[in-house]
Amino acid sequence: MGTVVMYSSVSVDGFIADENDQPGPLFDWLLSGDVPLDESGEVKVSQTSYDYIRPYWDQIGVTIAGRHVFDITDGWDGKPPAGIDHVVVVTHRPPPEGWDPEAPFHFVDGVEAAVAMAQELAGDRIVEVAAGDVGGQILAAGLVDEVRMDVVPVVFGSGKRYFGSVHTQHLLEDPDVVIRGDRVLHLRCRVRR
Repeated sequence: MGTVVMYSSVSVDGFIADENDQPGPLFDWLLSGDVPLDESGEVKVSQTSYDYIRPYWDQIGVTIAGRHVFDITDGWDGKPPAGIDHVVVVTHRPPPEGWDPEAPFHFVDGVEAAVAMAQELAGDRIVEVAAGDVGGQILAAGLVDEVRMDVVPVVFGSGKRYFGSVHTQHLLEDPDVVIRGDRVLHLRCRVRR
């Protein structure tokens, strides 16, 4: 099975979006570099960030996201983001009316079922879990292997928390990756078992 990774850009005070679901400057580092990160050429990062992020992106087979993220992105128009093969959406509701059943999106009730499906679809590739409420639920269920954060030097004060509504302590190992990019600090920690 592939590694399950919780991931997002995050403010230094632990938020992935403001109260209105807006990321503010959290993604500025993805637009201010010289090196194209994807085929669109719109996402450009520093060489240091590229050297860290591109190999990670190339290993992702499946992304798990909650229905809220799916809805605010309009389901990425039925095309998984960043060239990912599949998206597993954790939801209690059916797909939206008129949704293309051939789109590589899978609607699953419950985080355990979502991780099981994602791991089956991903094989030995990475299962990426979007940070936030669903990511926090998957962490609380003991199903996250690693936490990756792109920490941006901004303080939000309030908003959507990286770990969602997790209210209990979860120990992480010491960071095994700490990379300083332009306007971002890339961190990676294994979850202590």
